[in-house]
Amino acid sequence: MDETVVQIVLGVAASVVSAALGWCARRVVAGRRLQRTQRFFGLSRGAECLLVINQHAGAGAQHDYVARYDVFALLELSALIKECQANAELVGHDVAQPGFGGRTEFCIGGPVSNRRSAAHISSLLPGVTVDTSPEPGPLRGAFAIGGETYAMRPGEVEYVLLARVTVGSSARPVFLASGQRAITNQAAVRYLVRHHRSLARRHGANGTFCLLLKVINSEAYGPDVVELVADVTREARTPAT
Repeated sequence: MDETVVQIVLGVAASVVSAALGWCARRVVAGRRLQRTQRFFGLSRGAECLLVINQHAGAGAQHDYVARYDVFALLELSALIKECQANAELVGHDVAQPGFGGRTEFCIGGPVSNRRSAAHISSLLPGVTVDTSPEPGPLRGAFAIGGETYAMRPGEVEYVLLARVTVGSSARPVFLASGQRAITNQAAVRYLVRHHRSLARRHGANGTFCLLLKVINSEAYGPDVVELVADVTREARTPAT
């Protein structure tokens, strides 16, 4: 009887030790994964970042509101920032801000609806040209990159630039989700949230990249069906001639 009790106690102890070791291993893996995520986004615990929101492209000067898909993009970014244990400040695109690099910045919207995006594209991605003409036409909102033009067919095929740009090794990154429509901004943010680990492996934790994404049939599928058209980092960083 005593031997049986001893065996039971040893079995329970072994199970407890095994469970504790498994729990510790999972904690270590989760901690390292969180550190890699924080490093990629420049968001250490307690760090501050900027969420720069645009104005609805169809809103007039007297109607300053945000498109619902841009609000959805903000919610997805907010969840990511919370996961990184950081804090966010929400600011409008037309509010004067300091230069970039001091805090991580997420900038939502194209140059038509977001002045901050327009400034970033001009200074950080000089090889990108966007047709910002207010007049309707087949090239309205089109991207010109590396000698190629990417025009949208609303609801069928639309494009968005997803970029991570840093200036200097110690600077915090600027993330741009600059699309031809609000739904493409959300698509780019969702792509970033879902694929940031593979992006970090491909481009490095402190790397700069600019990706051209294509949103397919957003009228039917919303922001979920996204294809990577090309990595246009070199073309976007080279001033257009």
